[in-house]
Amino acid sequence: MGKRQSRPWIVSDELWALVEPLLPKPGPKLVEGRPRVPDRQALCGVLFVLHTGIQWEYLPQELGFGSGMTCWRRLAAWNAAGVWDQLHVLLLKK
Repeated sequence: MGKRQSRPWIVSDELWALVEPLLPKPGPKLVEGRPRVPDRQALCGVLFVLHTGIQWEYLPQELGFGSGMTCWRRLAAWNAAGVWDQLHVLLLKK
């Protein structure tokens, strides 16, 4: 296997610093399995899908954002937690 190249972040460090505190803390894993995809990677996957219009199931694994289903579930959880409304208010204040 070759050396993995650094991941191009879709979410800037500045934006991530605003978003990260708004995200709900993950609950305990109920079953053993793959490690949880970090939130920043999942957010990059969500933004990639929303920007390109690609279907969730076709999100390329090679991008390192997790599966489309993982990103979709994370988007749904964040939506249920009110993350987007909070981010909207925060950005309007800036």
